[in-house]
Amino acid sequence: MNHGSFTSGPYVNEPGEFTEAEILGMETALSAARQGVRGSNPLVGAVIIDADGTFLAIGYHRGAGTPHAEADVINRLLGTGVKRDLSAATLIVTLEPCNHVGRTGPCTQAILDAGIGNVVFAVPDPHVPAAGGAEVLHNEGINVRMGLMSAEAQDLNRQWFIAVRENRPFITARLAQTVDGRIAAVDGTSQWITSQESRQDSHELRARVDAIVVGTGTVIADNPRLTARAADGTDAAHQPLRVVMGLRDIPADAAVRGISGTPSSPDRLGSEDFLALHTHDPADVVRDLQERGVGHLMIEGGAMINAAFLARGLVDELVVYLAPTLLGAGIPALTDLGIGTLADARRWEWDATTTGPVELLGPDLKLTLMPAKAASTEGD
Repeated sequence: MNHGSFTSGPYVNEPGEFTEAEILGMETALSAARQGVRGSNPLVGAVIIDADGTFLAIGYHRGAGTPHAEADVINRLLGTGVKRDLSAATLIVTLEPCNHVGRTGPCTQAILDAGIGNVVFAVPDPHVPAAGGAEVLHNEGINVRMGLMSAEAQDLNRQWFIAVRENRPFITARLAQTVDGRIAAVDGTSQWITSQESRQDSHELRARVDAIVVGTGTVIADNPRLTARAADGTDAAHQPLRVVMGLRDIPADAAVRGISGTPSSPDRLGSEDFLALHTHDPADVVRDLQERGVGHLMIEGGAMINAAFLARGLVDELVVYLAPTLLGAGIPALTDLGIGTLADARRWEWDATTTGPVELLGPDLKLTLMPAKAASTEGD
């Protein structure tokens, strides 16, 4: 493992300047971070150790709207209203503490309020609205150091870093298919290929994202609501923006418009719940939704839309619900990706975070993948 420094900056430290306790603390923080969920926020873990290296608390970020890892670990240690001298303690975190007010307060203020005297973080935050926390802490007299296990921390969130660099949402593609890769039978029937357990898990994923995109073909064929619903069928507290892309008109009574009586969610990003985008270009969709403040986008198909986003390299996470069912023919999960030879195949790898790369949901398997860092050049 790389215990070395980041590339440059006022808080960079050489490998020998980190103690064994700090190295173990960062390893633990990285493990804790993997318990979180991917999305508009990165996976972040944090540990607080005492001056003698004793572990005092471990925390992590559980997803958008929940306390950040720094606030979580501080809350675990201090609880409500507990006072403790932490001037000699060190907070170790996998990403630079944020310095902005979003759904939660700035982590820099939480650290200052707790009286923690030392901070070690792995990599700087590239997200401009949140960056600058290290400088704020340094100016307040906190001993700030950066670079411990930076390569591991960078790799943990590599797709999130890509999305930030490209100024676009983090994008999840969701497929529900038979074991032979079909999302509908020859006659177009598709309800239900996967189990109730898989469908409920998908609703929980919907409740975490900011927007869902489907094509006009899916709306016309299936008339989906695209709402996030609890197990009892009631609407979840958070509802994503429902987006339909394509050139065909959406019927006036389509369920996706909310005509069925689905109420608007009070925490929507704007006043809209439904949006029609008259384009076949995924880049147009991504750009429009980024401007609307969408941080986590989910693609739900159909086959042409799935393929369009994958072909453009606009998928950071792939979630596949695989039913133990064979159709032999029917509508495939993907249309042509333009790949003519195995050497050009798009490689993916298993994502071992959260529940792991393979989860059993009733009779189905849930597979979670992320793009491989580099295509394999070795033979099978």
